[in-house]
Amino acid sequence: MDSDGTQDARGTHADRVPRPAGPPQVPPRPAQAPGGSPVSDGSAFLAWLRTPRPEAAPGVWRFGHRPRPEEEPEEIPARQLLSGALVAFLVGWLIWSLLWNGYLGGWWLLPLYAMIPDSWAEPHSFGSVVVVYAYYLVIALGIMIGVGRLGRWSEVWRRYGLPAWRRAAPVSERPPVPEEDPAQWNQLRGAGAADAADRLAAEARTGLMRDVDHARIARAWQGVRSGRHSLATFSGAVLRDGAAACLHPSGDRDLPGRLATHDLVTGQVRLGTTADDPRNPYSYRGTGLALGPELLGTSLLAVGPAGSGKTGGVVWPLAESLCLHALAGRAAVVVVGAAGAGLGPADAYDVVVRVGNPDSVYDLDLYGGTTDPDEAAAVLAEALVGDLADPHPGGDSRRSTTVLAQLLGPYRAVHGRFPSVPELRQLLDGAPGPLGALRKALTEAGQESLLRELDARERQLGHPGDVGGVLADRVALLDRPAFAGFFDTSGQSRPFSLRALDHPVRVRIDLPERGHADASRILARLVLAQFAASVALREDRSLFACLVLDDATGVITPEAVRGIQRLRSANAGVVMTLRTLDDAPRPLRSPLLGAIGCRMALSGLTPWDGQDFAEVWGKEWTEARDVTDRQIIAETPAGKAVHMLRRVITGHAPTARAVTVRQVERERWSASELAHGVPPGHAVLSLTSVRGEHAPPLLVDLRS
Repeated sequence: MDSDGTQDARGTHADRVPRPAGPPQVPPRPAQAPGGSPVSDGSAFLAWLRTPRPEAAPGVWRFGHRPRPEEEPEEIPARQLLSGALVAFLVGWLIWSLLWNGYLGGWWLLPLYAMIPDSWAEPHSFGSVVVVYAYYLVIALGIMIGVGRLGRWSEVWRRYGLPAWRRAAPVSERPPVPEEDPAQWNQLRGAGAADAADRLAAEARTGLMRDVDHARIARAWQGVRSGRHSLATFSGAVLRDGAAACLHPSGDRDLPGRLATHDLVTGQVRLGTTADDPRNPYSYRGTGLALGPELLGTSLLAVGPAGSGKTGGVVWPLAESLCLHALAGRAAVVVVGAAGAGLGPADAYDVVVRVGNPDSVYDLDLYGGTTDPDEAAAVLAEALVGDLADPHPGGDSRRSTTVLAQLLGPYRAVHGRFPSVPELRQLLDGAPGPLGALRKALTEAGQESLLRELDARERQLGHPGDVGGVLADRVALLDRPAFAGFFDTSGQSRPFSLRALDHPVRVRIDLPERGHADASRILARLVLAQFAASVALREDRSLFACLVLDDATGVITPEAVRGIQRLRSANAGVVMTLRTLDDAPRPLRSPLLGAIGCRMALSGLTPWDGQDFAEVWGKEWTEARDVTDRQIIAETPAGKAVHMLRRVITGHAPTARAVTVRQVERERWSASELAHGVPPGHAVLSLTSVRGEHAPPLLVDLRS
């Protein structure tokens, strides 16, 4: 079945899905419980599938989540609570004993005598006995209620009584009724595909289904409901292949050696645990912290020094999650980083582009798969001189786009392709031979309009404001022996184009940072520019597209910031990491933090970086309470006895308290706290969903 592009033809261009980087694993591996080992039945999978996933605030790990109160309840120390309850009980018992034995006189019986009728005055009559014992009961209950409130007996019962035993006791999970059981595929039954639903339910019970299968088939069913696929085709695929229906083109049903914890029902990947810290909202404390496409759709920026856990704790779990989504037909992912950066094995990807490595199977399309010279010129100009646009007058990207378009259009009209890197360098340098040959070919073809473009380029050569020399110098960084076999435009290689993001493809691009740092930054900007241009042109935006940049140093440009702002409407996002915000130009730091919806500051941040985060997170109004306690001095012996009794029961001396409440505005996280108050292995993370929901800055333990 053709399910959301998961069975399209394999290739490398915009209309085809690339072949996997490793050999496809067909037949599929044995079924596994999510995150576990192979099982002989589906009990583990069914337990995972039936686990409640209630709606929760952004970033909360919903798998088995139990919501907490919004406000923190006042907690009394156990020793003080139990001792106060015991002393209150003894006081109540003492008072009752004194009354019962008559040590306090008979004054407390006067209301009883006033209420008894004369007919009940007989000492041992039935009426007098009932009334007397009822009166005793009322007095005893009054004493119990008084000492119970004073000794907080209700809190003792809640914390140590039957309610606490019920909370501690394991709850036996009963299978849900068939109408509410997600393993029964009732949506299929309701649509008339009962045979397919029975087959899938049987596969789940016998252990032949895993979480990726469930997510992939659910995605295919969404295609049926939206009208992209027919019910008959879907049912036939399920009846034929069972849990292996609608496979990804690679044939994979899982990733080798998962490291993170995933929940493909909600689409989340768990990154850590929200710390039990007073600076975190009480409802978040101790909950799992997870991200999914609904948050990554607003993009994420993680800033922290080397060794703070950006790659291992953030980038790879997110990349692994996106690869699983791709296998389920939900997402397309491009992961960019240095070779050997720990971005997962090659078997986890369909395409691995190793720029500068002669053993690389795939090449990178320098022009992004487009045939429009103006579009190719704009993307290439952003890659070459986008970082020079502000500080250097010769790096203006608009003039660079014009210069490139003046050469790319005529060259493509003559040769039917764009120039290779050496050819483009010669044209930008103004070498007489290539320009003369291009002019002659245009003249013979009668391309008068393109001849005018070439005339304009030749007139600008050598002028002080000409950006051709700057572009030629930047292209020279790619015209190196290490890249001799790459960026080929003659059709002799297998170039990968980001136009393939219309399909659920998994791509990893390894950049040669060692010895070619400037070239790697050019290529990173090129991939980001091509990504922003490609996702905006997709027809089917139900497929989430994400670009993961393990190191965005030198990538932040004005056009890149504008492109990131447009990704949310295209159902796409970008994940970027920086060692410090100094790796981005100062004028672009605030716009960058404003364009990104999810911002993460890891431990070890510098105070000046912390200041930028503190400014973007802003301030909040908090309630400041100034409490003044004044001890009450008793003047009489009886008052002193009462005060002593209160001190024994409550643990505090009798005081008169004066409370002053003020509303003050304070930073959520100050620059000093971000620089010195974030423990190792932790991060402060704020979140924004594509629906506009916000989560305040949260202190998160990335190691748990």
